[in-house]
Amino acid sequence: MSAPARSSYLAAGLLIGALQAFAAPAGYSAAGLYNLANSYARAGKPGMAVLNYERARLLSPNDPDVEANLRFVRSSAHLPAETRSTFDRVAGAASPVLLAWIGIAGLIIVGAGVLAGRSSARHRRLRHAGILLGVCMVGLTVCNGIALWPKLHAGVVIVAATPVRVSPVPMGEALFTLAEGDTVKLAAEHEGFTLIRTRSGRSGWVSKANVAPIVP
Repeated sequence: MSAPARSSYLAAGLLIGALQAFAAPAGYSAAGLYNLANSYARAGKPGMAVLNYERARLLSPNDPDVEANLRFVRSSAHLPAETRSTFDRVAGAASPVLLAWIGIAGLIIVGAGVLAGRSSARHRRLRHAGILLGVCMVGLTVCNGIALWPKLHAGVVIVAATPVRVSPVPMGEALFTLAEGDTVKLAAEHEGFTLIRTRSGRSGWVSKANVAPIVP
């Protein structure tokens, strides 16, 4: 198979993979999630409001309305303010879907450059420049993925005064309780319970129905 043909198959495979990876339910958009969060906030349900604002922020990281409303709901529910590192703010400043397509385009550029084979000195310099550009595009996507990685294991408490227990059983005294709207790390699951870890380092088991993952 010739180099151009191999490059075409590589590009087609990456595009098909992207379409499968980013296929989302109808109506699942930043605007739709933002409006849903507003409805929950007005209904006095801070947990569901925070959850949907967080999901909207993943799709639209630079939306000031989402940020402002999320801060307001957290403050109104007496939840601690969120702290984000400089790396998280910079690396996660663009839509992950857009950056994923940028990464795919970078892979296509790198693949085409590698498969181009021998060429004249001038074309070789262009090929090397194209490969470098493609690597940078892939690197940008990787940095965004690193910034978003904690969100893949994060959840929001959606039930008020959620008890945290020492073991995954619905009995016994609770170790402590979680406020509705608080954000926790999801560590494991067992028979209807989820092992969580708070931002202060405390951990325990909560009913799976009381916490929802930010990334559905």
